[in-house]
Amino acid sequence: MHCKYVVVGAGLAGLTVAERIANEKNEKVLVVEKRGQIGGNVYDSYNEDGILIHNYGPHIFHTNDREVYEYLGQFTKWNDFWHRVLTQVDGNLIPMPITLETINRLYNCSMTPEEMERFIEARAVPMDEIRTSRDVALSRVGEEIYQKFFENYTKKQWGVDPADIDTSVISRIPLRYNRDTRYFTDKYQGMPRYGYTRLCEAMAASRNIRLLLNADFQEVRKELTWDTLIYTGPADEYYGYKHGRLKYRSLDFVFETLDCESYQEAPVVNYPNDYDYTRITEFKKMTGQENRKTTILKEFPKAEGEPYYPFPTADCRAQFALYQKEMEQEKKVYFLGRLAEYRYYNMDAVVRSALNLYRDRIRTEG
Repeated sequence: MHCKYVVVGAGLAGLTVAERIANEKNEKVLVVEKRGQIGGNVYDSYNEDGILIHNYGPHIFHTNDREVYEYLGQFTKWNDFWHRVLTQVDGNLIPMPITLETINRLYNCSMTPEEMERFIEARAVPMDEIRTSRDVALSRVGEEIYQKFFENYTKKQWGVDPADIDTSVISRIPLRYNRDTRYFTDKYQGMPRYGYTRLCEAMAASRNIRLLLNADFQEVRKELTWDTLIYTGPADEYYGYKHGRLKYRSLDFVFETLDCESYQEAPVVNYPNDYDYTRITEFKKMTGQENRKTTILKEFPKAEGEPYYPFPTADCRAQFALYQKEMEQEKKVYFLGRLAEYRYYNMDAVVRSALNLYRDRIRTEG
């Protein structure tokens, strides 16, 4: 079967490109998806107790990119939501990321912003060169805070010491000398009013989009031809693992529905030093649902399984570079998104990347 446009993967990256091809370019596009539903990892559903859950872990939309916010706003209304996270340290629940409130609660004091800045500067470890996530944390907050908040959490999340992983992991966590305990400070923040799946269904609603679900691209690719392919699956899988399998960190998700209206004080509580799980999410506190029960999710990082997080080490980047060389030789094949580009993406960034690809490359194709 020949298709002018084939998109592999029905997550936000693939659906954004497919939607633009279908609606702005007015061309037909086939979307091939391995799972039985669209949405990728933002897929959500109602459980048997009528509570909307995020099946692949919590997703909170936030961006400073007005165009991305307005683009997605064509397909959903937004509920305002300002995400807040607590971390259990020394038996207390303390705001995360590190803010003035965090330091005052941690040390049972009442510092001013200026006093906090001096306090942190006095504990920061001078570094000639910052090469790892451990270096980032020590150079910013010092040994004690690093151990309380970052060291064990990172070991659980990645299965290795922070001294062995890239600076990007801990660099994403802000340090604020004020009382703003929001996890994100982006201008636009919220949750799709009727869930991410409804958002994705609206994106895919065009008559020009054909969805082929429960279809492994590697199994059906011999039956397909195309003029243009947009591939959002794993890069190593596309090339038959010729340079070896890329390393990912995976997760086990354990959902529990409890016979109470509220379980914890915040939508997400991190556990850096206790238990085998890294965090607990309570979905009602993100979605604003009313239900006499509540559903929580515990996340257990693991080495094998569904690929969630590209592994942030120099060796893994070098291995992916071998696949990048292969990609650069392709004609009319575009690699897009977290798995294809082997990089961590926030939701807004992957939509931005998809819009750019469409605008700069695909829109002008004959």
